[in-house]
Amino acid sequence: MAEYVTFGEIMLRLTPPGNEMILQTPAFIATFGGAEANVAAALANYGEDAAFVTAAPANPIGDAMIAELRKFGVCTRHIKRSGDRLGIYFAETGTNMRPSKVIYDRAHSAIAEVKPGDFDWGAIFDGAKWFHTTGITPAIAAGTAEAVLEAVKAARRLGLTVSCDLNYRRKLWKWGRTPKEVMSEIASYIDVMIANEEDCQKCLGVELDVDVASGRLDVSKYEELAGKVTAAFPNVRYLAVSLRESVSADWNNWSVVLASRDSFHVSKKYEIRDIVDRIGGGDSFGSGLIWGLNNLDGLQAAVEFAAAASALKHTVYGDFNRVKAEDVMSLAGGDASGRVQR
Repeated sequence: MAEYVTFGEIMLRLTPPGNEMILQTPAFIATFGGAEANVAAALANYGEDAAFVTAAPANPIGDAMIAELRKFGVCTRHIKRSGDRLGIYFAETGTNMRPSKVIYDRAHSAIAEVKPGDFDWGAIFDGAKWFHTTGITPAIAAGTAEAVLEAVKAARRLGLTVSCDLNYRRKLWKWGRTPKEVMSEIASYIDVMIANEEDCQKCLGVELDVDVASGRLDVSKYEELAGKVTAAFPNVRYLAVSLRESVSADWNNWSVVLASRDSFHVSKKYEIRDIVDRIGGGDSFGSGLIWGLNNLDGLQAAVEFAAAASALKHTVYGDFNRVKAEDVMSLAGGDASGRVQR
């Protein structure tokens, strides 16, 4: 059985080639992606036993999605084959001052019809040690929110470590209860929380005075944020935050912090120019952090691995981070030359 289990929605991703705008040409590149699936694929790519749980239609699109995950070695045996459609999202890659854009076409997808009791979490978590989900899944519908709550409760009861990327998505929270109502309850079962300042504000009601549009971030503010989060949610052992300084769509400065009640760790900063694809950058940070916490000695080593993993993802097209653990370790160790390896 898989040691690492993730749960959420995966979608068909349609992207115009290069930096073209949506419908500028009739061509779209079709891939798959979704926050929790991205984490499972990265962990499997690092050599871990990872499983992804979702609902997907029993049609050729669902079959192709499962085949793609299996290419990475992700266990798909607990995917529920139900519903009529897989969600779709259109991703337009920005450049210079034109930002990237995402348009969702995911209403009435298979995962949106999920409800508590649809998954046997006892069987799914048999032999597992880590469960990961995000705030995207509860935002989809009341049933998915209840299913996530059911999953985190089961995970904690069975002794798994629970991680969650709050991942606030304004366009999705439309079904009734507020993000704060839903995510505050889920947060009481989380051990490792991944979030930025907006996530904490919208999902937990924890405020932080930060100007994310300025292009420069004050790292000390995030130590303050960690103190507020861990005070409000004593079960949270670690808060991890990615610090993205956007100079333009193609040029970001990237670093991460990891805080506990008695320590605060900051990674080195990466200047990422000529970004290939920033979608999935946060998920590669999350999966890198999970791998680092489980395989490396010390929190600083874990946070450096997570930052390097995400920096490398910005050079890889598509949602999934296709680099290996040794590639990440090389960059984290200081080799950023990009020289040909023979």
